[in-house]
Amino acid sequence: MEKVTNPVARVFIHLFLILFSIYSIVPFFWTTLQSFKNLKDANSRTPLIFFTPTWENYTDLWLRSVPENGATIAYFILLAVVLLISLLLFARYIPVRNGIIYAFVGLAFVLLLWGIPQIVDTAKFYDYFINTIIVTVGTVVVSISIGCLAGYSLARYAGFASVVILIAALAFRALPRLAFILPYYWIGTATNLLDTRLLVIITLVAVNQPFTIWMLRSFFMDIPRELEESAMVDGCNRLTAFSRVIIPIMWPGIISTALFSLLLAYNEFLLVRLLTQTKWTLPVAISRFTGGEDPRHLTLAAASAVSATIPIVLVILFFQKNLVKGLAAGAVKG
Repeated sequence: MEKVTNPVARVFIHLFLILFSIYSIVPFFWTTLQSFKNLKDANSRTPLIFFTPTWENYTDLWLRSVPENGATIAYFILLAVVLLISLLLFARYIPVRNGIIYAFVGLAFVLLLWGIPQIVDTAKFYDYFINTIIVTVGTVVVSISIGCLAGYSLARYAGFASVVILIAALAFRALPRLAFILPYYWIGTATNLLDTRLLVIITLVAVNQPFTIWMLRSFFMDIPRELEESAMVDGCNRLTAFSRVIIPIMWPGIISTALFSLLLAYNEFLLVRLLTQTKWTLPVAISRFTGGEDPRHLTLAAASAVSATIPIVLVILFFQKNLVKGLAAGAVKG
């Protein structure tokens, strides 16, 4: 694609991008403002941009009761999160293997999430947040693990069976969400897995797996066979060559595929709502505040939407470079 050199065309392109950015950002900006308003300001006939902000909506959403030293605990938790995120951002400058740092940060986050309910009286929304993390991480790990092996196999084997598998995967991908409800509801009832995170993970993996297989296969197709063949000549077997040679090259593609899988699992509403009664995730939990007649739900819905959006935005920003590299690698052929 040639670069646009006409100054008038460049002005129109930049103007369009600015307007589209404003169009995309304004709804979230307004929701954020609503989340910091009290009931009077939120229900004002004249939309208020300048008002006295309050944290009451967030405390009501996340806590059953506010402890006396709540501010100190909040600052401690915020400091811990900032330190852990800083470790992730500056891991390459620390003279320790990145894998060790990532494992430490992951373990620290798990301990932090486990410890918060031990020191404060968290509300039900916190349990929904934990359910979302477990379901999302479980779906991504299983989908990417199976997708890498299947995508690599289908990229290297061009027989009739691979064509049948790819067409079958595409057909399953085309099925509507409702087509998965009855089979997995029956499986959950027969195995006593109904209303469990495991059933939700299994269902989301089934829905997402065709996408991961097709996308990872396209990345594997761009990697020359000679790389793994050279590794096998040097003494590696097929699995060792795959894990030590192909996977490091594929890492941006794996990250980009994992992010798409993460978004699917994180934002899923229908399957979670129908397969669970108590183990809800955040999209289902937010729906509690959007259909009621209580005016209090307006500000709580805004606070819950902002709370659900911030983690996913941080993840996308952290993996932004890998996402761009992966999408660029998948777009460039030859």
